[in-house]
Amino acid sequence: MSTVAIDQPVADFTAKATSEQTVTLSELRSKNVVIYFYPKDSTPGCTTEGQNFRDLIDEFTALDTVIFGVSRDGMRAHENFKAKQSFPFELISDPDEELCKQFDVIKLKKNYGREYMGVDRSTFLIDKEGVLRKEWRSVKVKGHVDEVLEAVKGL
Repeated sequence: MSTVAIDQPVADFTAKATSEQTVTLSELRSKNVVIYFYPKDSTPGCTTEGQNFRDLIDEFTALDTVIFGVSRDGMRAHENFKAKQSFPFELISDPDEELCKQFDVIKLKKNYGREYMGVDRSTFLIDKEGVLRKEWRSVKVKGHVDEVLEAVKGL
């Protein structure tokens, strides 16, 4: 599976999401798609990032844009996280890291001196034709969602 590149079509994918949804990228033509990858449900940074997308959902929706959060967490954790935070968008479960690998977001991370492979917080903006228009890697949460919204407005 090749990884994504700016100004190139994103390879089609199908993934399981919350609300018993199946997300297929090719079925989302005519909408912009924001896919944000985050390390783990219900952790401080991931919760804040999701809340920020939630709080601006009306602005994204008005710009024909759908949002999906992706992590390696299972569906039960996703459903609980989504319900607790009232997220108005679906969360994709990627336990086998298929989407993570397609978007090349698994990186060597360090925490308290321990090294491990984990999800690098990253966001991708795909236009209505399925072309990757912008990517943000190693995202810092503060101000990030506003930046994504501005990029959508620029499409």
